[in-house]
Amino acid sequence: MKKIVALLLAAMLLMSCAALADQAEGLQKDVVVLFTSDVHCGIDQGFGYIGLAAARKAMEEAGNYVVLVDDGDAIQGEPLGTMTTGEASIELMNTLGYEIAIPGNHEFDYGMDRFLELTGKANFPYISCNFNKEGELVFDPYVIKEFDGVKIAFVGVTTPKTLTSSTPRYFQDDEGNFIYGFFQDETGEGVYNAVQKAVDDARAEGADYVVVMGHMGNESECEPWTYADVIGNTTGIDAFLDGHSHDTDQVVMKNKDGEDVYRSGCGTKMEGIGWLRIAKDGALSTGVYLWTNKISAPELLGLENDMNAAIENATASLNEKLNEVVAKTAVDLVINDPEAVDSNGKKIRIVRRAETNLGDLCADAYRDQSGADIAFVNGGGIRVDISAGDITLNNILKVHPFGNAMCVIEVTGQQILDALEWGAHAIPGENGGFLQVSGLTYEIHTYIESSCTQDENTMFSGVAGEYRVKNVMVGGEPLDLEKTYTLASHNYMLKNGGDGYSMFAGANILQDEVKLDNQVLIDYITGTLGGVIGEEYENPYGEGRIIAVETAPEK
Repeated sequence: MKKIVALLLAAMLLMSCAALADQAEGLQKDVVVLFTSDVHCGIDQGFGYIGLAAARKAMEEAGNYVVLVDDGDAIQGEPLGTMTTGEASIELMNTLGYEIAIPGNHEFDYGMDRFLELTGKANFPYISCNFNKEGELVFDPYVIKEFDGVKIAFVGVTTPKTLTSSTPRYFQDDEGNFIYGFFQDETGEGVYNAVQKAVDDARAEGADYVVVMGHMGNESECEPWTYADVIGNTTGIDAFLDGHSHDTDQVVMKNKDGEDVYRSGCGTKMEGIGWLRIAKDGALSTGVYLWTNKISAPELLGLENDMNAAIENATASLNEKLNEVVAKTAVDLVINDPEAVDSNGKKIRIVRRAETNLGDLCADAYRDQSGADIAFVNGGGIRVDISAGDITLNNILKVHPFGNAMCVIEVTGQQILDALEWGAHAIPGENGGFLQVSGLTYEIHTYIESSCTQDENTMFSGVAGEYRVKNVMVGGEPLDLEKTYTLASHNYMLKNGGDGYSMFAGANILQDEVKLDNQVLIDYITGTLGGVIGEEYENPYGEGRIIAVETAPEK
């Protein structure tokens, strides 16, 4: 009997040890991935970096493992970035303790050399499975974090639209050949294959979960590289933490094998903190914490932590100059619809698909300051509203944060028509290259499908069918396709092919980078307008320069 009891006790001990071993191999605490995207230097807006630090600390004190990552477009978009060419943002991200980041399209806005220099200053790795130089990856495609023996792989991927939504010249050699790219092609297969290889390699390395950090978005102009395109053409991804389109959508969709994949967006300017929770039992969930008050969370709640001093140091030297009042406006100048909101209660951005009074103002500034016949400003280059009242230097720098410079070129009427057609190709969807105009008016017949074509680098290559842009009038006269006009815009579009505007390549340059875009706007408002923006810009939807025609005329 004693021998039997001893055997039973030994068996129970072995079973207990096995159970403990099994438990040791699993998560002892939930893993929470906090992610930001499209911060655009909005470090003191919404939750702000102070609020983000508080959120991470609260998650850790609640008994979770916490990983902090960023999905791109962190270092550009506010004077803090413009006046330090991104370095202040990297320093703050170091202080905050980011663990992984990926490049967004605007990480490249200070030039390739500067971006690569900044990644060297970061205390965290940048990853990307598709950003390459002549076919060789610039960064590691993924990193693996391990918790209690459980491996979580993070895979980075960036939209190929970066080639035209940043400055194309930065991705080219001295002869104008693209040497940097994102495995772009017309089918999307190049990106899908790059993602699939990274996922498969991570799984082969023992990853139990695969999380994609994407800067892909949901905009129609980003097809075939949206998050939905990637998820629908790959397998093995558990969650897709996404940026670029500034949305806060939470989606569960099927992958190529019909399995569920969680997709989460977190907005822009620190309005949201996205999260992915991997529970101890293996269950996944995603969501976003939103801060919708005009007053930031740190200011309203009096939050204090290590980030307060870091942010104060970063911004103190800029504030005096930035708060200088340079003009006044009697009307609200908008990029968002002043009335409509989406299902999440957020304002709807219209400057990338329709005329607005701020779009008119910016285009007028270029035409006035250059003396050109026509002026174009891309809607994606007009970033924030200006409320009625005093206008500070900070307000204007936020409208035009990219540091582009005014140029004037000679173009034919055909080039003008092609540019308008290309700018309208995504309507009714958004397009950062949508043209706000001065010196002309035009109609977009939206019942006609766009027949614009583009090459493998997403540059305009022609119009295959009927033009949807019609009735273009310049100075009250019909556009003459054979006539030569002078066109003002900035170097991003006219010299560097920004937003895919290849039709201007090789044009005769009459004025070459003569003045920064924000200075163009300042000089127009303070000089030509006498420092006051008045009733001529009172209609938020502009003065009728761009008309959408939704139904075909009766024959």
